[in-house]
Amino acid sequence: MHFSDYDTRLAGYAVIVNQDREILLSWFNGGKEPAHALWTLPGGGIEFHESIEAGTIREIKEETGFDAELVRPLTTHTFTEHRSNSSRRRSVSRPFKGVRIVYEARVTAGTLGTLEVDGTTDRAEWLAIDSLADVRHARIIDIGLDAWRAAL
Repeated sequence: MHFSDYDTRLAGYAVIVNQDREILLSWFNGGKEPAHALWTLPGGGIEFHESIEAGTIREIKEETGFDAELVRPLTTHTFTEHRSNSSRRRSVSRPFKGVRIVYEARVTAGTLGTLEVDGTTDRAEWLAIDSLADVRHARIIDIGLDAWRAAL
């Protein structure tokens, strides 16, 4: 399939682990589908005018309240699906490809607390890495932590 035949979303995410082996996560409220709420890595969509690095740092700040610096890229992850886009005149279903770049990052300043207003992030928290098996969380956390562990 030619790249012009599908929609693409570029996103940047961060694995931020403190000295207590806690990971900084943001609570995705599910947006229009609250049943899909779960913990995820801080990050999200990169705006057209942004570099991937600048967009990832912006997303970290918006979702957690922290200023951060990127340490290194850890991994990339892609997935595909079909999404429906409804308009007033017609409903169109186009293939979709998500491209995610995951960085290791560290907090440099700030105070814990989301800065998003009317967004999809309700809060951020430090969670023990060992507790993740007991909480609802996005697969990108496991992908990021696996890459982080491999890079140690």
